Amino acid sequence: MNRRVQGWYSPELGRQMEVAAWGDRGRPVLLFPTAGGDFLECERFNLIKVITPLIESGAIRVYSCGSISADGWLAEGARPGHKSWLQARFDAYLARELVPWIRHDVGDATVRLVGAGASLGAYNAVNAALKHPSDFAVTIAMSGTYDFDRWMGGHVDDNYYFNQPFRYLPGLGDPTQLNALRSAYFHIASGQGRWEAPWESARLGQLLGAKGVPNFVELWGADVDHDWPTWRTMLPMFLERFA
Repeated sequence: MNRRVQGWYSPELGRQMEVAAWGDRGRPVLLFPTAGGDFLECERFNLIKVITPLIESGAIRVYSCGSISADGWLAEGARPGHKSWLQARFDAYLARELVPWIRHDVGDATVRLVGAGASLGAYNAVNAALKHPSDFAVTIAMSGTYDFDRWMGGHVDDNYYFNQPFRYLPGLGDPTQLNALRSAYFHIASGQGRWEAPWESARLGQLLGAKGVPNFVELWGADVDHDWPTWRTMLPMFLERFA
């Protein structure tokens, strides 16, 4: 199976960003990396290997993007305002550069993607779909981390508010956006073992449900940790089921 890599200098982020792609037919899936991971993290940790049958059968074609989290949320020396600003720029990169590029590559200017990720990648998948529901039809969020208040030192600005689902989702009232979200689906999964935060997944599901957005929270057992073996088990199962 061939892997293609495409990169360009992002005007929205002011930096070079790469995208990897596997497959040439099927429903487009965008994978978001964990924490400080890059666009090939999914390959190094064998996520691509476990979903290869779905790619080779033509059910899906997969794209993987880079991340800015290492310079933002996870950067110990970064100011809170810089962290939220950088996330806002990443959101603009997704909406104005990456999704249009994927649609051009697919040859369908209106196709809605499947977004998927684990840990901080789950947050990015969820945030992208909530803010741009016309771009994403299905979101698969595994072991998600969604509450970043602990990294903000009490600082709240517009960039943080509008990129923090626990803050903006309760007040979301735009009928057009809500209608689009209600035509989408969020599958929210978490283990209950080491390093997991299943209560954050449960809270996200409750907030989505309160807005009438289709979702399901699937909690696995106390022996299921926040780690790659969990996500290598979850991802092919969920993609086969929902993509």
